[in-house]
Amino acid sequence: MSHTSQFIPFEAQHFSEQEMLERSQVYYKYLNQRRSLREFSDRPVPKSVIENILMTASSAPSGAHKQPWTFCAISSPELKKQIRQAAEKEEFENYHGRMSEDWLKDLEVFETNESKPFLEIAPWLIVVCRRIYDQEEGKKRNNYYVNESVGLASGFLLTAIHHAGLVALTHTPSPMSFLMKILDRPKNEKPFLLIPVGYPIENPKVPALQRKSSKEVIAYYE
Repeated sequence: MSHTSQFIPFEAQHFSEQEMLERSQVYYKYLNQRRSLREFSDRPVPKSVIENILMTASSAPSGAHKQPWTFCAISSPELKKQIRQAAEKEEFENYHGRMSEDWLKDLEVFETNESKPFLEIAPWLIVVCRRIYDQEEGKKRNNYYVNESVGLASGFLLTAIHHAGLVALTHTPSPMSFLMKILDRPKNEKPFLLIPVGYPIENPKVPALQRKSSKEVIAYYE
């Protein structure tokens, strides 16, 4: 069986054990400062910054290298207004019937409700879409491990946003099909996340939460 793909050299990074330890500690401390925010400033963020962030997200690994994602970057005030109105309509239904009592109780610490002003205030909204399949030369081409791949890209996206000195919120107003209608996206795309991106307001506040300890999230087998 012949293979048409070509391989190119890869230069791996090499660090001493001490360097690896120091780099891993610094990076953990840095990313552990990341928080989800709901209090955004309307201060503009350059489109070029957003593009760099999105291309960083697009460098994530994916099943068979299909890269089954589309990132819709929205700065249009009119579109943001439409998205907010549609999202708040769905969220009202969630907070007044769809969500279980346990779910609502778990959300109390965040003091959230169906009002989502940040969807208009944040300078950018990023809608992460998963592409179930692609069309190539009129033929339908399947994508593989779509949810896993898009999840990985979304993780890269959040770290890139943090690295740029911006803040974000992973918003999931379920169901999210209204996004595809407002943005006029093709049928092979489905919404995965709605992420407001921008600067925080002056002196923002976040819930006093603690992340789980290493013993709670890591199981070693040695």
